[in-house]
Amino acid sequence: MSASLADQRVTVPADSDDARAFASGRPRRADAASRGIWDRTGVRIVAGALLPAVILVIWHVVTTSGLVPAYRLPTPESVFRAGVELAERGQLWTHIAISVQRVLLGFAIGSLIGLVIAAVVGLSKLGDVLLSPTLAALRAVPSLAWVPLLILWMQIGEESKVTLIAIGAFFPVYTTVADALRHVDPHLVEAGRSFSLRGWSLFRTVQLPAVIPSVISGLRLALAQSWLFLVAAELIASSMGLGFLLDDSQNNGRVDRILLAIVLLALLGTLTNTILGLIEKYLLRRWT
Repeated sequence: MSASLADQRVTVPADSDDARAFASGRPRRADAASRGIWDRTGVRIVAGALLPAVILVIWHVVTTSGLVPAYRLPTPESVFRAGVELAERGQLWTHIAISVQRVLLGFAIGSLIGLVIAAVVGLSKLGDVLLSPTLAALRAVPSLAWVPLLILWMQIGEESKVTLIAIGAFFPVYTTVADALRHVDPHLVEAGRSFSLRGWSLFRTVQLPAVIPSVISGLRLALAQSWLFLVAAELIASSMGLGFLLDDSQNNGRVDRILLAIVLLALLGTLTNTILGLIEKYLLRRWT
């Protein structure tokens, strides 16, 4: 019997890194190399720009060939000229600066409040019982429903716009972080308490590093939501900003400026999300 078992043994070659990697759960060299290529910054930038480039080419072809009339879809060159015209007048940069300022202020205020309330709800049973039902109901209120009330309370100044954006930023952060705090591994918490960690020291040392990825995810959702709420605020009560540019261009039949505002919103949203991604990498190195 022992001889037959010996005959069935499989000899692993000396050069068997792939087999050992597979047995240990690590990726094989080919898989790691493949993932390494797609993780390179240059490759990701080129691959990410491929689809927008294709869309731009298709847009140019269908507009210059006459398949779509110019009054419905202007050419990319017309949109670019509209941007140059506004920039030469000094209006374009003012629209961009005002919108960015509103988004950053509302995002910062809403995210900070969201983090605080999420900590109360996620770490305290009493806070969860008292606050969760009311916040869940308020979360279901559409963004435009807040506009008449905010205008009534704060008039049509900056306060109402920033407040509306802060409302939009609050709920993604609150929901994501509170849920993550509720599901922190209890064994980690007990281990921290065994080292006499309590209160803020326990939160900073154990619970916060465990939810950093969720915090970043919530902030990214909040940033995207801030841009959405910005347009809602500026469409209704504003005299400057990209949302105002959209509304004013619609009233004047300037489809080229409408598309310009949409492209600028997309670029600004991508830029701010990229900056947040860099912050994410730093925080992950710092806390994990």
